Amino acid sequence: MKAKKGKIVILVLVILAAIILIPSCFFTVKQNEYGAVIQFGKIVRVEDTAGLKTKIPFIQDVTYITKATQIYDITPSDVITADKKSMIADTYLLWRVENPTRYMQTLNGSTSSAQDRCSVAVYNATKNIISSMTQDEVIAARGELLTDMITDGANSDIGGYGIVIEKAELKALDLPDNNKEAVYERMISERNNIAASYEAQGQAQAKKIRNETDRQVEVMKAEAERDAAVLEAEGEATYMQTLQEAYNTEDKANFYNFLRSLDAVKASLKGSNKTVILDKNSEIARILYGQM
Repeated sequence: MKAKKGKIVILVLVILAAIILIPSCFFTVKQNEYGAVIQFGKIVRVEDTAGLKTKIPFIQDVTYITKATQIYDITPSDVITADKKSMIADTYLLWRVENPTRYMQTLNGSTSSAQDRCSVAVYNATKNIISSMTQDEVIAARGELLTDMITDGANSDIGGYGIVIEKAELKALDLPDNNKEAVYERMISERNNIAASYEAQGQAQAKKIRNETDRQVEVMKAEAERDAAVLEAEGEATYMQTLQEAYNTEDKANFYNFLRSLDAVKASLKGSNKTVILDKNSEIARILYGQM
C-alpha cells in the first residue's frame, strides 16, 4: 500500500514538474519583433521569424526587440554655415533595429540609449554638412537633397550600434530672431536687384525689337510707295495711249470736243438758275447752233 502511494506521489511530482517546466521551454515571437535568446548574459541566437520557439528552461531567457520603425524628435540646435551665418535646425528622425545582436551588445537593448546615439549622429551630420555650405546654398538644398545628405552622414556614424536611420529630416531651418530681420531685408534687396536687372534686360530687348520693327515698316512703306508710283505712271501712260488711240481721226476728235463741251455746260448749270450765256463765237455756241 505504501509503495502504491509512493508511486502516486512521484507521478504527481512529475506532472507538476512538467506543468512548470514545459511552458518555460517555449516562447512565442510575434510578426514585428526579434526574439533574442540569452544564456549567462550572452546572446546565443536571435529568432527573427514569427512563431513558437524553444529554449532551455531556467538557463536561457528571451528578450524581445521590436522591428518597427520608431520616430524621435530632436531638440532644435544652432548650426553655423560656411559664411558664418547662424541658423536653427529642428530635426526629427526615423530609426529601427537592423542588427539585434549588436544592438543588445552595444546598447543593451535600451530604446532611450539608441535615441540618444541617433540624436548625436544626426546633429553631427547636420552640423558638418551645413558648415560646409553657405547660407544661400543651404536654403537652395532644403528638402529631399538636404535630407538625404544628413541621413547618409548620420548612418555612417551609427552603423556600429546595430541600428539604421531611415530618414533624418529637417522640420524647420530658421534664422535666429536677432538677425532674422536683417537677413530678410538683404534677401529682399537681392531679389529686387535681380528683378531690376531682368526688367532692364527686358526693356533693352523690347527697344531693340521696336527699332527693328520700325525699320522694317519704313522699308515696306518705301517699297509700297515706290510700287504705287510705278503703277500710277503706268496707268497714266496707258490712259494717254488709250486717248490717243480713241481720237486719232478728225471725226473722233470733234466728237471728243463735243462731249467735253457738254460736260462743261453741265458743270455750269448749278443751283436754281439754269441760264447759260455764251459768246456767239465760242466753241460751245457753235456746237449748239450746229456750226461745226
